[in-house]
Amino acid sequence: MKELEKETLNIAQELEKISFLLLLGEEHDQGDCILEIHSGAGGTEACDWANKLYRMYSRYAEKKNYKIEILDYQSGEETGINSVSICIKGTYAYGFLKCEKGIHRLVRLSPFDTNNKRHTSFASVEVIPEIDNDTSIEIKEEDLKVDVYRSSGKGGQGVNTTDSAVRITHLPTKTVVTCQNERSQIKNKERAINVLKGKLKLIELEKQKEVVTSLKGNQSSINFGSQIRSYILHPYSLVKDHRTLYETSNVNKVLDGEIDLFIEAYLKRAK
Repeated sequence: MKELEKETLNIAQELEKISFLLLLGEEHDQGDCILEIHSGAGGTEACDWANKLYRMYSRYAEKKNYKIEILDYQSGEETGINSVSICIKGTYAYGFLKCEKGIHRLVRLSPFDTNNKRHTSFASVEVIPEIDNDTSIEIKEEDLKVDVYRSSGKGGQGVNTTDSAVRITHLPTKTVVTCQNERSQIKNKERAINVLKGKLKLIELEKQKEVVTSLKGNQSSINFGSQIRSYILHPYSLVKDHRTLYETSNVNKVLDGEIDLFIEAYLKRAK
């Protein structure tokens, strides 16, 4: 009897896993992704918050056995980071992490304020599918402005020694991408072009969604400036997703990478 109960439980768990993966049926969902974090206004506070988010997604990737590669890293003036771009490699990396795109808000007693006052900090997260050889996305050389500069921050051996880092601006859309993890300027440019393809693909998809939304007569929209989640450390402990209303009081667990339930809630709502 116990063996039957155990087998029934295993089947139920497997069916739940399959039904969840059915939520990930969009283009690029099964592939790798580029995740970017940018600190908002607020100087040291915002840079520290961006660094905490970077750790959160790194821990999440570790728990999923995903591989992480730093593409670009810009340190804050005093602490934390101004921005970071990482490639996360693993099955369904984009499908899961695309749910994290938006503005993340932190409320806490500031460790940098001698008066121990409460501060609110913001950081933005962008998630892009990793696209290597998508011939459907045409990028004209005359539409690109390419700048090279000396690598800085994290990026392996050879940084700070040569002008190998690359910044590419796509003039028609004003989209900017950077890459400095490779020692070769040519390789950094190739990688930056792939990141650019992913961003242009998202712009194309967003335009299609806007058309569908207008046909449905729904005037509401969710844009990159939307605040998607709040992490409150004072005067109480709470993490709340404003899109799904899912929440938990275990802030430390979430900041340690336990974000699966937020992702699951969003995917189910989106379907």
